[in-house]
Amino acid sequence: MKKALSLLAVFLVAVMMSATAFSADKYASGSIGIVWPEDISIDPAYDVGLPNDADVDFDSGITLLGAFGCDYGDYRVEGELGFQTSDMGSVLYEGDLVSSPLEGDLTVLSLLVNGYYDIDLGGVELFGTAGVGLARVTFEDITYTDVIGGAEYTEHATTFAYQLGAGLALPVADNVMIDARYRYFSTTEFTLDDVNWFGYENTTVSSHSGLLGLRVNL
Repeated sequence: MKKALSLLAVFLVAVMMSATAFSADKYASGSIGIVWPEDISIDPAYDVGLPNDADVDFDSGITLLGAFGCDYGDYRVEGELGFQTSDMGSVLYEGDLVSSPLEGDLTVLSLLVNGYYDIDLGGVELFGTAGVGLARVTFEDITYTDVIGGAEYTEHATTFAYQLGAGLALPVADNVMIDARYRYFSTTEFTLDDVNWFGYENTTVSSHSGLLGLRVNL
């Protein structure tokens, strides 16, 4: 995955430095918003005396995005660095009638190449977006005293990821636009690097976000 991350970075630089990129308008953008991770279904990689299937839910959290891109008029291409973090809420094992508290944080650091299609509605811009790249997923300070005696574990995985979204942008000054958007983000299936947290495998992380952003033409 480290090699894949390096190749993605090289591809991004190549796109930004291409001849067509020099003819495009450059911009930088930043966004902040609220993220709602979906529950994740997990399957222990080995038998720990617990039911095989479990669901973990999460509280809402925050997400931050920063991007540099090229604007070709009707469409845009950009490289984006993203971050999202949420608190774990609870875990429900198969057959349990009530869920049990689970402490810890879920963080996702992502590097994506995004494409946008912009539609001018007469002063307001409607846009759709899609992107692909890599994500570093971290389950940090996992604590479940009923099972692992209060010990804290941190586990990582690097995997492919993608995003889909849509929104509206409004000019507020020369070369400055604000936008509001909905975004769906998801990883492909991955297995955690370590096995401390019951060795969960074949897991995905996905989320829904509402974002407010600022785009500045350079």
